[in-house]
Amino acid sequence: MDRRAFLRISGAVPVAGLAGRPPSGDWERLRGRLTGPLHRPGDPGYPEAKQGFFTMYDARMPSAVVGAARVEDVQAAVAFAARHRLPVAARSGGHSYPGYSTVDGGIVVDLSRFSGIEVRPDGRAVIGAGARLGPIATTLAAAGRVLPAGSCDTVGIAGLTLGGGVGVLDRRYGLTCDHLEAARIVTADGRVRTVSGSAEPDLFWALRGGGGGNFGIVTGFTFRTVPIADVATFRLVFPAGTQAALLAAWQEWQPSMPDELWSGANLDAATAAVAGTFLGAQARMNELVDDLVRRVGTPPAERDGRVLDHVRAMRSFDDPESRPGAAVARAAYVGTSRMLLRPVTDPAAVVELLTRAPRVGTLIDAGGGAIARVGARETAFPHRSALASFQFLHGAAPEDGGEAEARRALAAVRDGLGPEFGTTGYVNYLDPEMPDWAQAYYGVNLPRLRAVARKYDPRRIFAFPQGLSSPRSTVHKGEF
Repeated sequence: MDRRAFLRISGAVPVAGLAGRPPSGDWERLRGRLTGPLHRPGDPGYPEAKQGFFTMYDARMPSAVVGAARVEDVQAAVAFAARHRLPVAARSGGHSYPGYSTVDGGIVVDLSRFSGIEVRPDGRAVIGAGARLGPIATTLAAAGRVLPAGSCDTVGIAGLTLGGGVGVLDRRYGLTCDHLEAARIVTADGRVRTVSGSAEPDLFWALRGGGGGNFGIVTGFTFRTVPIADVATFRLVFPAGTQAALLAAWQEWQPSMPDELWSGANLDAATAAVAGTFLGAQARMNELVDDLVRRVGTPPAERDGRVLDHVRAMRSFDDPESRPGAAVARAAYVGTSRMLLRPVTDPAAVVELLTRAPRVGTLIDAGGGAIARVGARETAFPHRSALASFQFLHGAAPEDGGEAEARRALAAVRDGLGPEFGTTGYVNYLDPEMPDWAQAYYGVNLPRLRAVARKYDPRRIFAFPQGLSSPRSTVHKGEF
């Protein structure tokens, strides 16, 4: 679909002047333009098509789910949404914590059919926006390559990359977005753009950490990958009551480690554990881990270390029990985050805050290394100098007290942390109640990101409650 066709379909009418509620005939004309399916309320398959990963949002009723099978389907969906003033959202893995990829009364563009994974002879990988991390890791490993990314098999590559992309190898190789070389995106004017460092570099910059859904619908990525290697892994579980000692030791130990060593900690009312990876000899890893144990001052109750192939190593960190309410395919939990900017002065106070909320789980991912060698303004991801990201999770099923209780408990933790965390957050752990969310997620890059959003989406077709194109009247707590 070219620009002229887009303007004809969309009517080229400013979004602010539209009334919505398309007549049934318009929906049928849209159906006829699509290669993939169109699911409307009452259609067979609609209840399944509208579901994301989180069960809390099952009551939401999109006006349609477009099962996009080619880029022209995405263009047609964007044009239709623009013409009828309907909210439109892309869905890759569907793991948006606030459920922003399931829009009431709007159009969901399901990208799951864009799942191709091609590894080129030069090691570059061309990956569809609907691909999940599990198949990506397996396909790349078969070709002897690795894309540094997260470890949860069901997470979509699109959301991960567009928000930055933390993972268990990023101290050595950098964030997922640091490996992005080009992206194909349908913007609000209906154009298909292939952006890179030399083609529309401002938009390419924004796609590397500026968050999913803000600038258009990305349909594919080209990544630089690295050679595969076996990974040494370790896991330590310390006795109850050592949480403060572990946090104090870990926050000093991890920054002193070589880039090849990454670790993450799990701290809550009942758990004091740390696990990690090392791209090197197991014997050397054991020496480095021994240093952590000495700093904690208490021997671990459990200790494990082994060398695994890359795929098995990644999957060893995909622990469903760390995600409250997790089931085989879907889950019910909510989350929030802070970035640790410098070592906490009172680890015991942090732990006391966490243990005061017994249902809140805390997952800590180390920063530093290659992440910090990229400037805060070089990509849209601003938290380059952070020591770690802290993710806080709480079950949202009825037996956990429901979503409202979960968010109340998370807010008490999020807002009770000390100045070492600042007013920060990681955009891939979106929290609809995050105070000053735009500044928290984007920091020094916020003005430039807003300018890019205005340039590519002047009519706010892709606006959503925590989106950079959202009008001032729809955002939370007056952040704008």
